[in-house]
Amino acid sequence: MGEILTYTLLQRLDSLEKVFRANLQLANTLRNYISRKLEELRKREGSDFSLKIMDFCGTHEWTIVHFGLRSLMPKGIELVAGPGCPVCVTPSYYIEQAIRLSLEGITIYTYGDTFKLPAINPVDGVSSLEEARARGGRVKLALSLMDAIRDAKATGKDSLFLGIGFETVAPGYARALVADMLPPNLKLLSLVKLTPPAMFYSLDILRDKPTDAPVMGVIAPGHVSTVTGAKAWVPVAEHFGIPVVVSGFEPIDVLSSIAEIMRQLVNREASVKIEYTRAVTWQGDLKTQAMIHRAFEVADDAWRGIGFIPLSGLRIREKYSKNDAREAYGIRELTPAEWKKDTPPGCRCAEVTLGKAKPTDCPMFMKKCTPEKPYGPCMVSIEGTCAVWARFGGGGLAQEIAAELEQI
Repeated sequence: MGEILTYTLLQRLDSLEKVFRANLQLANTLRNYISRKLEELRKREGSDFSLKIMDFCGTHEWTIVHFGLRSLMPKGIELVAGPGCPVCVTPSYYIEQAIRLSLEGITIYTYGDTFKLPAINPVDGVSSLEEARARGGRVKLALSLMDAIRDAKATGKDSLFLGIGFETVAPGYARALVADMLPPNLKLLSLVKLTPPAMFYSLDILRDKPTDAPVMGVIAPGHVSTVTGAKAWVPVAEHFGIPVVVSGFEPIDVLSSIAEIMRQLVNREASVKIEYTRAVTWQGDLKTQAMIHRAFEVADDAWRGIGFIPLSGLRIREKYSKNDAREAYGIRELTPAEWKKDTPPGCRCAEVTLGKAKPTDCPMFMKKCTPEKPYGPCMVSIEGTCAVWARFGGGGLAQEIAAELEQI
């Protein structure tokens, strides 16, 4: 999954930069609009009023960092990253179980960005699937569940697919289960996580333990919303009384979404809007939603470093239990009583994931923890906030664009 995203981002990078540079006038107009709206808010709320806007998608965070959108914000508006990386929040327990099974001869199919994900409790001295393969464990990289299905059919070996992801991967898994596509020797370990409950949890945490400025708006994930529809975010807007804008992934998309959030705040509105109209509808993909519901049931789920979030995971229904790795390989469900903090000592990934800290606040960032040798889970995946900041943060293109905008 990480390799696909990395390739896609790099493949689109040149065209994205050209489009953004060609629209610098529009970017500057949006920046000025955002600044004006902040001044209007300050006239009403006080001259020192400031706010945070939170994103919940690794690709949005990549756009914000790579194109230097934080530096374009007026002082008083802070863009913060929320839970946007499914690999980063996969509990260590399941990685440990996968390591154990691989060393016992079970083939583990995994996405590339899970390959280096560190386990908190080594299994026979092995701390990741990468290390397991080096020690003779059966670990194979797969681009999708279909890849694993083809290979498992060809080899006939007992195997397990690590089904990590948010709502965007659930349709493929659901179709495979409903259509009975998995061969008898391949089992699926569903570790799919749901974004709306995580959004609620994060915003509750930040509200219960206020930081310097409140989160006053949300940039909702575009890809997830193609499945769920924009309607999924209505409870967030209503409960917290803040604007939620479903955004596309290009820099102008994100700036436009921030501008809409600021417009709503000035007008005392708190509604869900779709900026990403070229891909997202209000209802979403109803057929796909029905397929997911047919294959999976919603369950309380553990998030790495964070704990249990109610109704935030998908588990395979009893009807398709013959395909469930939990039953086939005795992988117990974690319970809240058993769950323990599963980030390494000194790592602040949990706080980074919840938007309570920035990667640069962590003493391990770019010291003991680097993309080449990740110490914490947020540095492993290209969608992880720490990995995005490490690979694309600061200097380069961001400074060039900021300089060009200053000349307009």
